[in-house]
Amino acid sequence: MVEIHRIVSGNVNCYIVADKDKAILIDTGRKKYCEKILEKCKEFHVSLIVLTHGHMDHCQNAAYLAKALQIPIAMSEKDMNMIPDNRKQSLSAKTLLGKIVLSVSLSSFEKDSLEMFEPAIYLKNGDDLSSYGIDAKIVELPGHTKGSIGVNIEDNLFVGDALMNMFYPTVSMLYTDEQEMLESAEYISELGEKTIHFGHGKPKRNRKWVR
Repeated sequence: MVEIHRIVSGNVNCYIVADKDKAILIDTGRKKYCEKILEKCKEFHVSLIVLTHGHMDHCQNAAYLAKALQIPIAMSEKDMNMIPDNRKQSLSAKTLLGKIVLSVSLSSFEKDSLEMFEPAIYLKNGDDLSSYGIDAKIVELPGHTKGSIGVNIEDNLFVGDALMNMFYPTVSMLYTDEQEMLESAEYISELGEKTIHFGHGKPKRNRKWVR
C-alpha cells in the first residue's frame, strides 16, 4: 500500500506518493514554498515530477525541483502552450466565488513568472508509471485546462483542479471548456470508491459531482 504525504503550500497541495524506497511528486506549488517542498522530497527517493496541469500555482517550482533532485518532469503536451505564459489558455467561471478566484488567478498570471522547462515525458490517457516505482495510471481529465490529467493509484485519484475543494467540494470553478470539465467530473464519479485528492483543499470520498 502506498503512503501519501500531502504538502500544504498556501492554498495549493503537492503530494509525495511513496512505495517502499520509491516515490513520485505530484505538482510542485508556488515559488514561495520551494524550499519546504524540496526538504520534504529529500526524505524520500523521488524519481519523477508529475504535473496535473500547466497553471503556475501547480508547476512554478517544476524547473527548480527537477534540477535540485536531478529527476524528470512529466505532463500532458496539451498544456505546453502555457509554459511559461499561463494566459495562452483562456479561463471562464460561472459562480460568484468562481469569478473571484478567476480574477485572482488572472492577476497572478500577469504578475508572477514561470520558469521555462522541458518535460522529459508527455503523459496521455492510460500511461503507466510503474517504471518509477509507483503502480499508477494516468487519466486524462480535460476541461479545467486542455491538458489536465489525474493520477490513479490504488483507491486514490489525484485530480489537480479537475475538481476543487477550495471552499467546498465541487466541479472545477474555472475552466477552459465547461462541457469537457463536466464530462471529466462525470468520468471521475464513474470510477466509484476512491479518495479524491484535490489540488486545493482536503481529500474527500468520491461522489456524484455533476447534478
